[in-house]
Amino acid sequence: MNYEIVTLEDITVVGQSIMTTNENGQAMYDIGAMWQKFISEGHFERIEHKTTGEGIGLYTDYEGDVTNPYRFMCCVAVSKGEQSGFETRTIAGGKYAKFTVIGDAVESVGKAWQAIWAMDLKRKYAYDFELYHNENGDMDHQTIDIYIGLE
Repeated sequence: MNYEIVTLEDITVVGQSIMTTNENGQAMYDIGAMWQKFISEGHFERIEHKTTGEGIGLYTDYEGDVTNPYRFMCCVAVSKGEQSGFETRTIAGGKYAKFTVIGDAVESVGKAWQAIWAMDLKRKYAYDFELYHNENGDMDHQTIDIYIGLE
């Protein structure tokens, strides 16, 4: 799977999170349910000071590598944090491997993560995230960038 190395500035995000694990496919269930709740309950629309209309799936608070629990956050980039009913995080700037996925927002992303886990990347396990461009309403034909924090 191809990727490019990019350098990012800090990104402030606001949203909601849960702890999950990849064990027994738990994360697939938890993350899907989290996105469903985040969108259907109008949380995405309620967040103020968005810098874009792109959704972000943030992976952080790793308790080790991909085999250990971590925090997943449905969020959006903002110019101002600290909003009632939401969490605020700052994705640390630095060096990231950027993968671009075009296709189904669930299946294609899941396959991309399987490929990423199999790669020999020097990961930080601090902040990784998916950026959903949301350029159309067709969830089978989306552009998603996956950023993996590197040492």
